[in-house]
Amino acid sequence: MQLFENQNLKAYNTFGMEVFARQFIQMENADEIPTIINDYLKREPYYILGGGSNTLFTKDFDGIVAHPAFGGIEVKERTYDNVLLRVAAGEPWDNLIQYCIRHEYFGIENLTAIPGLVGSAPVQNIGAYGVEVKDTLYKVEGFRISTGEPFELMNADCQFSYRNSIFKQALKNDCIITYVWFQLSIKEHFTLSYQGLANAMAERELPMKLRYVSECVRKIRDAKLPDPKIVGNGGSFFKNPVISSEEYEDLKSQYPDLIAYDAPDGQKKLSAGQLIEKAGWKGKRMGNAGTWKNQALVLVNYGNATPKEVLDTAETIVKDVNSLFNITLEMEINRI
Repeated sequence: MQLFENQNLKAYNTFGMEVFARQFIQMENADEIPTIINDYLKREPYYILGGGSNTLFTKDFDGIVAHPAFGGIEVKERTYDNVLLRVAAGEPWDNLIQYCIRHEYFGIENLTAIPGLVGSAPVQNIGAYGVEVKDTLYKVEGFRISTGEPFELMNADCQFSYRNSIFKQALKNDCIITYVWFQLSIKEHFTLSYQGLANAMAERELPMKLRYVSECVRKIRDAKLPDPKIVGNGGSFFKNPVISSEEYEDLKSQYPDLIAYDAPDGQKKLSAGQLIEKAGWKGKRMGNAGTWKNQALVLVNYGNATPKEVLDTAETIVKDVNSLFNITLEMEINRI
């Protein structure tokens, strides 16, 4: 491990907020985590920070920020149909995507170009274009901070739901994830339930190959989302709201072009981006913060935005959407 004092976190959060952690621990090996827990995390306020792609720091952090810096991808088992991978928490997510494309392992290609580290993926149950991480996750390894003891949770134990998991609920702030296991298909298998992706493949007249599906996903994302290395952002800032079918039909009568997807228990999941756009917020700014010109769901730091500017913008969007649709948007991003 490496310990740093008064660490600037600007390079560790994709919003580019210039905030400082009183102490910053770079965890370089999973074996040292019990010592880090006992010697540091049990004594001070702490936050476990992955790639910072879903985190908005609202002020300096008066405690310890611990960051996994160990990577690696290991094949644990291979059968005629499937392969089982054990991936270290500090491995960049898109590195795993590229590894799977090279080896032709199917299942997570729709999650191409999502920023962040592998260890964060099950916390948020990341998803895009008809696929969620729960669809291929086999199990999660890590340590409980409250006890310092190791744990293993199988997929069914992780209590996955839309952008949610046990790591955001019962085990919130009590886990350091060290390894995530994925069971992927060796046999050709694609998910094209997202119409935009299916259309993009058809328009480009591409053969149904793993690398081409991944390329299409990347092009769709690049067209909609800003590169956080150039324009600070945290990706989708709000969750897509889920409403009853009755509420949906009522709104549909007022807004015939309303986008909706089927959700559990007969409910409907709306497009938060469309609601925000209809509220007049696409590409709109408040000072140095605002929404992206190509995707209203993404709040951005147009340059030197303060956390207060970002939060004020988000709260105004929530108010305007609620006034128009009687729907209260819920922030997807973690506020620290």
